[in-house]
Amino acid sequence: MKFFQSRFFPSAPLKATLMVLALTVGVSQAQDPSTMASIHGHVQDPLQVPITDGFIKLTQDTGIIDKGSRYLYIFNTDSTGDYKGTNIKPGTYHIVLFRQDKTVDFIETAVLTAGQDSKFDFDLSRQAYIDKMSPEDRKTYEEYKKKNAEANAENNVIKNLNAMLQQARDAMDPKKTNPPDFDKAVGLMLQATKARPNEPVLWFELGHAYIGSKKFDQAADALQKSIDLNNAATKKSPATAGSAYNELGEALANQGKVPEAADAYESAAKANPPSAAVYYSNEAITLYKAGSTDFTNQAKDYAGAATAADKAVALDPNNAIAYYVKGQSLVGQTTTDAAGKVIAPPGCLEAYQKYLAVAPNGPFAPEVKQILAGFGATLTTSFKAKK
Repeated sequence: MKFFQSRFFPSAPLKATLMVLALTVGVSQAQDPSTMASIHGHVQDPLQVPITDGFIKLTQDTGIIDKGSRYLYIFNTDSTGDYKGTNIKPGTYHIVLFRQDKTVDFIETAVLTAGQDSKFDFDLSRQAYIDKMSPEDRKTYEEYKKKNAEANAENNVIKNLNAMLQQARDAMDPKKTNPPDFDKAVGLMLQATKARPNEPVLWFELGHAYIGSKKFDQAADALQKSIDLNNAATKKSPATAGSAYNELGEALANQGKVPEAADAYESAAKANPPSAAVYYSNEAITLYKAGSTDFTNQAKDYAGAATAADKAVALDPNNAIAYYVKGQSLVGQTTTDAAGKVIAPPGCLEAYQKYLAVAPNGPFAPEVKQILAGFGATLTTSFKAKK
C-alpha cells in the first residue's frame, strides 16, 4: 500500500490550539452493537503533544491513497488528542491519520471484529516515524524539539521561583507564620534574585523582607533595584512600581532620610495613581512622626504632613487616618486672642470633625473628642463622606 509523502505539522510546543470538529460517521443508520465494531485511540505528534485537529479515516481501497480514495468512516480527534469511532462494519481496514488534508501516518492492516472495541494509537514520537521523516521535516522537528526543551527549562525555573516567592510570602504572613519569619523570607528571596536577577517583583519582595528584618539600608537598595528594573522593562508594572516606591519611603524614613522618603511616596502616587490615596496617607503619617521627634524641622514636616493628608482625602474622602494626621499637624499652631480665648488654626477643627464623621468609633475618637471639647467646639456629624 502506497501513500503520498506525509508532512510533519508539529503542534505548538507550549500552547496547542484546540479545535473540536463535528463528528462524521460513514454509517447513518443505527446498528445492533453486537454486529458492529468500534475503535478508539490517542494521537500525539513527535513532541508528544496531543493532536487536536486530526482525522482518522478508514478505507478498504488498495493501491495508492489519493484524493479519489473512498473513506468509509471518518472520526476526528478531540481536545485531548483522543478519538472514538462506532458502528463500523467488521472487516479489514487501512487506518489513515490526516492533518490539514495531508496524510500523516497510517496503520496498514487493522482487523475489526463484531462486538469488539479495538485500540489504535498514533504515536508520532516513535523512533520509526522520526527516522522516516524527510530531511526538511526532520529539520523542523529538531528545531521545535530544541525550542520545546528551552521552554520546558524556562517553565521549570519559573515554577521554582513562584514556589520560593509563595514560601517567602507565607513566612511573612502572620496568619500563616506566627511570628513572621522575615529572615527566612530574606534567604528565599536572595536565592530567587540570584536565579533571576532582572525580575522587579523578586527584588520588591526581597526589600519587603528586609524591612521586616529591620535591615532598612539593604531594603532601600533592593527596592531601588526593583524600581530601576521596572522602569527599564518593556512592559512596566504600575502596581510593582507603586509598591516599591511606597516601601522605599518606609525604608528611607527609618534611616532618618525624611525628605527622601516623602519624595518616594510622591513617586509612588505618580507611578500607580489608583493607589495614590494610600501613598499620600503614608507620606502624611511619616512626616507627622518625623515632626513629632525632630524639633529642628518640625514646622516643615508638619506642613508637609498636612499637605499630604489633603491629597489623600481629596482622592479618598473616607480616609480617616489622613483627617487625624492633618488635625494633629495643625493643632500645634493654636493661638490665643487678647481675651485668652483659644483659637484653632484654619482647617484643624474641621479635620478632627471629619475624622469623627468617618470613624466615630475609631481608635483616636476619644482623643479627638477631648481636643474638640478643649476648643469649645460643638461636635457635629454633618459631614458626609462620599461612598
